[in-house]
Amino acid sequence: MVGMLCTSKAGHDLGEVYVIVKEEQEYIYVADGRNKTIATPKRKNRKHIQIIKKEINQELTEKLRKLETVRDEEIKRVITLYKEDRRL
Repeated sequence: MVGMLCTSKAGHDLGEVYVIVKEEQEYIYVADGRNKTIATPKRKNRKHIQIIKKEINQELTEKLRKLETVRDEEIKRVITLYKEDRRL
């Protein structure tokens, strides 16, 4: 699931778009590059997210899976491009 786009289905951040940056058994960690950065991702219960796009930027996905350095600007760009595509 790392590298996929998702939205929040519950909580005060309902409807926000995030990139999944880390997985654990029951929880996932998401970042949007603005409020929740790659250094301090938000912990969400798996039940409280909805996957919206499985394949985003291949380069970003590979960086996240290999635990390479990812900048917040890269995450913001991917989310912004998704939102622009959705408006068209």
